[in-house]
Amino acid sequence: MRVPRPDIIRLSGIAAIGYHGVFEHEKRAGQPFIADVVVYTDVSQAAATDDIARTTNYGELAEQVKAIITDERFNLIETLAERTAAHILDTFEVGAVEVTVHKPKAPIEVTFADVSVTVYRERP
Repeated sequence: MRVPRPDIIRLSGIAAIGYHGVFEHEKRAGQPFIADVVVYTDVSQAAATDDIARTTNYGELAEQVKAIITDERFNLIETLAERTAAHILDTFEVGAVEVTVHKPKAPIEVTFADVSVTVYRERP
């Protein structure tokens, strides 16, 4: 039996200033963080009815992800990604979520373009 592939809603580049890091200056001064979110869901009912109440409202999703970046404080971007994914699964009716957190100004002593962590979590 073929399992249907879930539909995808993708939000890329949710940017905010956060206070995450292992160094005190990161926690004090803050720096930009960028989150990409992919939710795996079924949009067929929303498409059939043209009703926003039957889908994941990506405006609300973006606001909540931004709030996690700005309001919470973690040492690791791994924790930020994990907590964001858990919040999305707890708040929205989606089957799975993938969260990538970018830290483009990480305090690394070599030239680099970006550092990111991606987590994928499914509803139990």
